[in-house]
Amino acid sequence: MLEATGIHKSHGDLQVLRGVDVHLGAGEVVSIVGPSGAGKTTLLNVLSTLDRPDSGAVVVDGTNLSTLRDKALARFRNARIGFVFQFHQLLPEFNALENAMLPALVGGKSEAEATEAAMSRLEELGLAARAKHLPSQLSGGEQQRVAVARALVNDPPLLFADEPTGNLDSANAEALHDLFFDLRDRHGLTIALVTHNEGLAERADRQIRLRDGLIES
Repeated sequence: MLEATGIHKSHGDLQVLRGVDVHLGAGEVVSIVGPSGAGKTTLLNVLSTLDRPDSGAVVVDGTNLSTLRDKALARFRNARIGFVFQFHQLLPEFNALENAMLPALVGGKSEAEATEAAMSRLEELGLAARAKHLPSQLSGGEQQRVAVARALVNDPPLLFADEPTGNLDSANAEALHDLFFDLRDRHGLTIALVTHNEGLAERADRQIRLRDGLIES
């Protein structure tokens, strides 16, 4: 599903990634782990097209992303990639349904199509009764599930998550862990996630361990 080769990335004078090779198989859940400053989030941002590498190539399902200009890359990301952040990043003035609809509207769906797609995802995640609630009226676990619904509203084959349970209590974190694997089993998603949660990391099909900008194991 994804192959990245020779990925280098610097922030100013700081070399964060120093020639990283990564592959993700279709339907695989992969955790990216390592100490703080190892380059985990930078790698996830490059793999998910939120950032471009300084050098190297990322190929997703046969498409070399380095050949795409910014607008084409944004369209590709909208259709093919979902992302869940540590902080849910919901728009506070929009309710759960409206937040979940946004990528579908950006992707060119009509309001009716976007509403149907978003409600389908919210129902799947047990949030149908909370669709008209603002983020401030939702629990932390509910807010993060709305963020998952938003990430998946366009049915992307790839889902990336950066510390998705970092701000949740243990019960909600475990429920979200279960959700990721359930979504993989039901939809064949390929999932890559950065986590410091050892339980989630160990449940993954495979771990990629980074240290000092290189893959340690």
